[in-house]
Amino acid sequence: MSATAEKPGSLVCVGLGMMLGAHIGPRARSQIEQADVVFVAVSDPVVELWLQQMHSDVRSLQPHYAEGKPRHQTYRDMVESMLAEVRAGRTVVGAFYGHPGVFAKVPHDAIAQARREGFAAHMEPGISAEDCLYADLGIDPGRLGCQHYEASQLMFYRRRIDPSAYLVLWQVGIAGDRTYRRFATGPEYRSLLVERLRQDYPGDHEVIVYEAATLPITQPRMETVALRDLPDTPLHMHSTLVVPPCEPLQRDEAMLARIEALERAEAAAAEQA
Repeated sequence: MSATAEKPGSLVCVGLGMMLGAHIGPRARSQIEQADVVFVAVSDPVVELWLQQMHSDVRSLQPHYAEGKPRHQTYRDMVESMLAEVRAGRTVVGAFYGHPGVFAKVPHDAIAQARREGFAAHMEPGISAEDCLYADLGIDPGRLGCQHYEASQLMFYRRRIDPSAYLVLWQVGIAGDRTYRRFATGPEYRSLLVERLRQDYPGDHEVIVYEAATLPITQPRMETVALRDLPDTPLHMHSTLVVPPCEPLQRDEAMLARIEALERAEAAAAEQA
């Protein structure tokens, strides 16, 4: 549908970044200030109070969560709350902690639904936990490579792990949950995760439990433990597991030889020219 044919009402999902007040970009701030209504899903009620200083109509999405309620239903209810206001012709902003497109189902679903119904909708990026992780742990993903998986997905499916690159496992605190009703799984589930990782890493390999700082007065969690000790390590829903490489990069001599042959051919062609 062309821009001229779009219906009244619009949706923008913005990222607030991880740290209160420090990570929000000028475009996200402008969208919030100019909205008719702002829906918010963040990890700390202090952030909601901070947003209320920027806009007079801020509505929390947290009440949609309930003990025993499937998270998929919670997410559908959140989407419907925002879309109801969009359908009423209002300019709606969904404000989410971190990056609204990183491990956040609601913003993607809401934008897709709004577009299907003919409304203007887009996403404004934010500073995610991944960005903070690289900065706090001093990891350059371009140096040795970096693999990212949701922890449960790694357990449910056959995935290839490269132990010469970094491995980042998200939502490790609920690893193995198939009910979508819980906010944590216990040591028995993490033992199964460790069993999976032991296929590629030794038990004494040091791994890092990471949690980004969300307030300027707090520090990020960067706790190093042996892989075998992970089941008894306190974890939260927002905990991330970083597994450093345990093997050196392996040279692909056959590919390097083919590249060298191409370079020689290019050099010869240049000399003839």
